[in-house]
Formats: sequence, structure tokens, C-alpha cells
Amino acid sequence: MIVKRVHPKEKLILHPRNKHRERYDFKLLIKTCPELKPFVLINKFDDESIDFFNPEAVKMLNKALLKQYYNIDYWDVPKGYLCPPIPGRADYIHYIADLLGESNNGKIPTGKKVKVLDIGVGANCAYPIIGNSEYGWSFVGSEIDAVAISSANAIIKKNASLKENVTLRLQPNSHEIFYGIIQKDERFEVSICNPPFHASLAEAQAGTMRKLKNLTGGKAVQPTLNFGGKNTELWAEGGEIKLVRNMIRESKKFADSCCWFTTLISKESNLPSVNQALKNVGAAEVKTIAMGQGNKVSRIVAWTFLKPEQRLKWFNP
Repeated sequence: MIVKRVHPKEKLILHPRNKHRERYDFKLLIKTCPELKPFVLINKFDDESIDFFNPEAVKMLNKALLKQYYNIDYWDVPKGYLCPPIPGRADYIHYIADLLGESNNGKIPTGKKVKVLDIGVGANCAYPIIGNSEYGWSFVGSEIDAVAISSANAIIKKNASLKENVTLRLQPNSHEIFYGIIQKDERFEVSICNPPFHASLAEAQAGTMRKLKNLTGGKAVQPTLNFGGKNTELWAEGGEIKLVRNMIRESKKFADSCCWFTTLISKESNLPSVNQALKNVGAAEVKTIAMGQGNKVSRIVAWTFLKPEQRLKWFNP
């Protein structure tokens, strides 16, 4: 006999302002997005859910969440591209808001004058959607994949709230981060990045197998990516550590162009190398912000080359 699980009222691991701390209200989501209905089922615990192994079900859940909570009427990603967990994307944005607030006398800066650079915006455009909806920020999204740029542009053009607030730029050199993207005399309050976790396709598939075995109680499964993901979204030569170290090195050259630089770091074992790289470039302040996402613990590393009084002046010229 399967005993119905008792779920906590809130997912306390998520940021206090995250709209997804409570369990998904599928009745509300279906009302908002009727196309979700065929994918909602009753699981073995007698709870409404979806099959998180089904990429189409995950994509439809995202459509419903983005429409219900962020007023996005059109959202789609090409087949095979990353369909990200929205609660985790929202968490990053809220922690970044707190970070900016610390540099602004404790008040989170809002409105389109706050410019955010999203490195690797992806086909899904999730961070600009959430950041613009929650705080009114404007975004520049960079991307090395022309198909992803085209997909994200379609999302922007079909949602009035994004048209005047999100701009996309194709990065012509996959080995560069800020060069070719940040223009002369351009200033950003913060940069964000969710780098590819893995160093090779084989490593990405092995990671997926571990995740799926955990979800299925150790059963053998095919390495199907329920959240999708093209090669450039899941792995890069040298993995996240090489990309982040390159980002840190370049950030020194753009010290006056961005108040805070940030990135997600998925592997705790990479932190010593990241911190050493930041020490080498002479960062004025470094923060590591713990962030929980479901069963996974991640963290944000943030750094700046500006002293506290310079950061305060940045937000209060």
C-alpha cells in the first residue's frame, strides 16, 4: 500500500521571494494554460504531477508557469534545446537582487535603468523574463548559438513587456566572454552566467545517467535529457572551471563597465580554483552565495573591483 506523502507547505530551500516555494497548483496552471492538462497525471502517491522524464511535459509546465507568474503569453524552445527549471532560475535572480541591494543602502534597485548582462542567454530567455517581470530590469543577452538567438528573439518579439527591455547579441568568438559584447562606455549593474557544467559530451551523459538513476531508485535507464540541452548548453571544453576562469581574467579588463560580476558554480570542488583566480586578478570583494535547487545545492560566486563607496556612488550618482 502506497501512503500519500505529506508535503511541507513551502520549499524552504528556495529564496523567500521565490514564487515557486509552494507545490505546483496544477488546477490553476491548467486554467492559465489548458495545453498542460493532457500532461498532468496522478502519481503513485496520489498527487497531481507530470512525467518529468517527458521533455514535452516539462516544456508545457514551463509555459504554464511563465504565463501564470510572469505574464508571458508566448514561450517556446526548439526541439533539443534546454528547457530550464523555472524555480531555480528565479532563485538566481532574487539572490542577485539582494546583492545589488547591499550596494544600494539595503534597497533593491528596480526599473529599466538597472542593466543586466546575461552571458549565454539560451534559447529559453528565462533569466531576462524573470528579472524583467520581478524587478523591471533591462537585459542584454549574449549567445554563441545563432539558433538560440533566433528562438530567444521570437520570445522577445511576441511579448510586449520584453520588446523594449531585452536585447540580444551574438558572440562571434566562442573563446571570449565580454569582448565583442560590452560596448564602449556601456555600463552594467551586474553580469550573470549559468555555465555548462561538464567538460565533454560523455561526462554530460554520465551525469544525466546518475541523475536518472537517483530519480528511478537505481533502475537502468536511457540517458534521455528531460530538460533538453544542446552541446553548448551542457558541456564546454574544460568544463565550467575553464569558462569561469576565462571570465574572471576578462572581467579585470571590464572592471569599470560592470559593478558586480557573477556566475553559478555547480561543483563545490571548483571553488578553490575560482577563488585563487579572483585573488590573482585583485578583486576588491568576493562573495559565495549558497543556493538550493530541489535536491541539488549550487552556489553563486560574485566579485567586484569596486570599493564599497564606489559601489554606493554607482547606484546613487
